[in-house]
Amino acid sequence: MIARGKIGPVDAAACTVVRRERIGRILAAQGKLDIAGFEQVIRLQQARGLRFGEAALRLHLITLEDLREALAKQYDYPHLPLHGDDFSPDLAVSRDARHPQAEQFRALRTQLLVRWSGLGREPRALAIVSPGPFEGRSFVAANLAVLFAQLGLRTLLIDADLRAPRQFQIFNIPDRIGLSAVLSDRAGREAAVPVPAFGPLAVLPAGAQPPNPQELLLRPSLAAFLEHTDREYDVILFDTPPARESADAQCVAFCAGSVLVLSRTNHTRVDDAATLVRDLGDAGALVVGTVLNAF
Repeated sequence: MIARGKIGPVDAAACTVVRRERIGRILAAQGKLDIAGFEQVIRLQQARGLRFGEAALRLHLITLEDLREALAKQYDYPHLPLHGDDFSPDLAVSRDARHPQAEQFRALRTQLLVRWSGLGREPRALAIVSPGPFEGRSFVAANLAVLFAQLGLRTLLIDADLRAPRQFQIFNIPDRIGLSAVLSDRAGREAAVPVPAFGPLAVLPAGAQPPNPQELLLRPSLAAFLEHTDREYDVILFDTPPARESADAQCVAFCAGSVLVLSRTNHTRVDDAATLVRDLGDAGALVVGTVLNAF
C-alpha cells in the first residue's frame, strides 16, 4: 500500500504509546509462569543475555501466542489471536503488529493525522472512496478504524455502502439496525455497536438494504447524525460503495468533508481515478490523499 499526501508535524500526544508492566510480571499475572519457571527464565536470561520473553520461549514455558498477548498488554494495544477469534481475516493489523501491511497502514494513519492537524476540523471525518468494485475500500476502512482506536482515539466506522455492505461481516456484529434506520429516523446513535476488542471503537453497520439508498444519503439526517456525534468521537470513517456505479459515494464524501481516494494495482484505470478526484473536488469535498492498494 502506497499513500501519497503532504507530510508535516505529527501530533505527538496522539501517537504516544505508554509502556506499563514488565513482560515477566504480565505472564505471571496471567498464570503463564509460576515462581519456579520465573526463576528458570531469569537464569537463562542472565546467562545468555536474552530478552525475558525470548528466554521463556526457549525454555518452552510459554507459547508464541502467550508472548504476543503479553506484549499487547505491555504496550497497550488490542490483541487478537492468530486463529480462532470471531473477526474477519481482513483485520490484518490486529493479528500481527509487525506485518508489512500493518506498517503500511500505520504510515497511512500518520499521514492522515498530519493532514487533519492542518485542517483544524473536529471530529475528523473521512470518506474512503474508489471508482469501482473490488478495490479494497472496506478492507482499508476497517483496518484504519482499528489503528485509530489503538491510539486511544474514539473511533466510529460507518458502513455507508447501503447496496453491498461488508463491515458487519468483518467485525461479526448484527446488521438488523444500522445506518439505513438512522437515515429514515427509525434509530439514533445507539445503533452504533461498540467493539471492545479494539478499544474505543464502534461500528455503525449499514443495516437493512433500502430500495432508495441515494435518496436516504441525501437527506439531512446524515449531517444531523454527524452533528450529534461530534462530542462522542474523535475520528469518523465512512465505507462507501463504488463511485462509478452510483452517486452514493459523492453524497457521503460531501457530508464528511474529507475524502481518501483509493485505487488498486492492476485493477483501477488511471482515468477513472483521476475523474473521481476531479468530481469530488467539484462537489466541494476535500481530497486529503490518494492510496494505491497493492494487496
